[in-house]
Amino acid sequence: MLDIRALRHDLDSVARNLARRGFVLDRETFLELEAARKDVQVKVETLRNERNERSKSIGRAKAAGEDIEPLTREVGELARRLSEAEEALGDIQQRLNELLSGIPNMLHESVPDGADETSNVETRRWGEPPSFDFEAKDHVALGEQLGLIDFEAAAQLSGSRFVVLRAEIAQLHRALIQFMLDTHTREHGYIEHYVPYLVNTTALFGTGQLPKFAEQQFRVSGDDGLWLIPTAEVPLSNLVADRILDAEELPLRMAAHTPCFRSEAGSHGADTRGMIRQHQFEKVELVHVCAADDSYDELETLVSNAETILKRLELPYRVVTLCGGDTGFGAAKTYDIEVWLPGQQKYREISSCSNCEAFQARRMNARVRNAATGKPESVHTLNGSGVAAGRALIAVIENYQDVSGIIRVPDVLQPYLGGRETLGG
Repeated sequence: MLDIRALRHDLDSVARNLARRGFVLDRETFLELEAARKDVQVKVETLRNERNERSKSIGRAKAAGEDIEPLTREVGELARRLSEAEEALGDIQQRLNELLSGIPNMLHESVPDGADETSNVETRRWGEPPSFDFEAKDHVALGEQLGLIDFEAAAQLSGSRFVVLRAEIAQLHRALIQFMLDTHTREHGYIEHYVPYLVNTTALFGTGQLPKFAEQQFRVSGDDGLWLIPTAEVPLSNLVADRILDAEELPLRMAAHTPCFRSEAGSHGADTRGMIRQHQFEKVELVHVCAADDSYDELETLVSNAETILKRLELPYRVVTLCGGDTGFGAAKTYDIEVWLPGQQKYREISSCSNCEAFQARRMNARVRNAATGKPESVHTLNGSGVAAGRALIAVIENYQDVSGIIRVPDVLQPYLGGRETLGG
């Protein structure tokens, strides 16, 4: 959530920044609500002062032996009017909060201009796409040829956009996850967490999935008000909600492996083949919580840590900086890491690393006590995949295939598979 003081003090600058996303700020509604808030707040403060003064007068009149009934009636009337004004102020504040909750984050000045992904800027590449002397197959053809990836069985169980992995491919998937967790916790200093896969509405609001993206979530039926997590970013980030951290605790770097659940509403026809876009998939998520001055250094660290996974798997990739129109709702700046997929002959996103600055922290009421001033300030939060396990599995299968359909196992994963060097052979 944006700091409302920014809108109050420099509405034009905020509107110009948000326009870089293609977002049109409803300035008229904000100004109307803000003017109403000021008027009613003045009324509340005036009535409160008058009630307090009349209440003091009752005590003085009583001590002087005077009739206090007129004053008592007057205080009662002031209390009634004050209650009505406070209720009106609360209603206005709620409408302001609803307006604010639908406004995306402001973009960092370094974010390139552009309306969509065609304006994203490539920052760097690593590795060369493999050159095959045969026509490369995609993971669907390879998996079905091996009999280890089964979309039909999943469809009978759950419908479209689910998959059943079997035997060696299921083991490879698990090996990838364990390799990621080991790398991030043993070398990069992340603290591993096991977190709930169901969260409440407050948690999803805190990280910005609600209310704007409710249609993208899976809600559990019943009276509990619980939702399946779209990413471990939600429970991990909310671990600091409603807390005032000590400066010495920062930066916090947390990791978790979880399944992720997304309804993919509105994406019918997009990536319907294979495992690229599923309702259920696995990720190793990385979350940083830090002081405001450190967050852009933390963003570079986050991206570098995710890149390490792909380098050790020897998977070609590139890093792109998202333009304003392609940057997510809660992010101030985002890097996407895109891995090469021979089956599609293109780079596809495998990790999205974002600095949300204080946007999520304000929604979660997550703060740190400034060591110099002793006052609490909003922390900055960052998140990124380290990396998406399903897409890493696709990349390994497609980049490590041979002409016969056998899959070579990357060197770093062989210890996780009992020394096995190939799958399907």
